[in-house]
Amino acid sequence: MAELMKVQTIAVADIYVPTKRRTTLDPKKVDEIAESMLASGQLTPIMVREDGKRFVLVEGLHRLEACKALGETRIKGLFVRARQG
Repeated sequence: MAELMKVQTIAVADIYVPTKRRTTLDPKKVDEIAESMLASGQLTPIMVREDGKRFVLVEGLHRLEACKALGETRIKGLFVRARQG
């Protein structure tokens, strides 16, 4: 059964983006999301999983990069757990 997750604020500096995920980055999409965030704020949280003292990005690369482009130091995120086989 799925747990209800609460949105939390995470330090951008504590989020690790796996190399494979970085290859999907589209700068135009980052710019569009950054413009939207300026107008409306961050509407959809990113998803991360805990990995020791850092967090690994699961979903939301473009939102994360848009926050960085805007000079934000924190981002809204949901914590997810790695699936158990």
